[in-house]
Amino acid sequence: MTERGSADDDVPAGRFVTFLLDKGLRGSGPLSSAEQLARDYVDDGSYPTDDRRVDALIKWESGKNFASGFVTGLGGIVTFPVSIPAALGASWLIQARMAGAIARIYGHDLSSERVRTKILLSLAGDIAKEAMKDLGLKSGSALTQRAVEQVPGRALVEINKRIGAQLLARAGQRVVLRFPRAVPILGGVVGGALDAAVCRVVGRTAKTLFRPPSGAVIEGARLG
Repeated sequence: MTERGSADDDVPAGRFVTFLLDKGLRGSGPLSSAEQLARDYVDDGSYPTDDRRVDALIKWESGKNFASGFVTGLGGIVTFPVSIPAALGASWLIQARMAGAIARIYGHDLSSERVRTKILLSLAGDIAKEAMKDLGLKSGSALTQRAVEQVPGRALVEINKRIGAQLLARAGQRVVLRFPRAVPILGGVVGGALDAAVCRVVGRTAKTLFRPPSGAVIEGARLG
């Protein structure tokens, strides 16, 4: 598989992102749904603002990603439709769920195709900009709400598949970083630290993509 993906990659990549979003947002094994996770924070009166809720959520979920035992256990429960390391797939599930919860805290509808694409963009980081560039779409030097909102609706599914293909293509690189052969005893610590750092980046990106502009109100989807 090439890094950019090809027509032959579309089917597994499409299945992978559909599975990742469905399992991540609906919950799987010990993980509650993104909706329930968001509600837990919204119902907690100790947070004065949604921004504080989101910051606390990112911190907690990053710590969960560091707990390699939890991630490995979750990976043993979930069977992915493509061949990837279970622990890496489980990390992606945790991150997709976190991004979905951030979207809900800010009042977005998780059934929206554009919202689901933003969740994948949050997971993908620099890969997302490459995927958009492959389709002739400009995202500038950073992913922003404005850039994503300008993407034509018909391009969203294709962006999802491109992101899925590139995540799969880079999965091997992540495995090498998570489990360095030279220091196998420290592999779990290194892997946990990497996953926690990635999770924090995913959370910050999701906050950027879903946080309403100052004074803006999102109609019809706010958690009560």
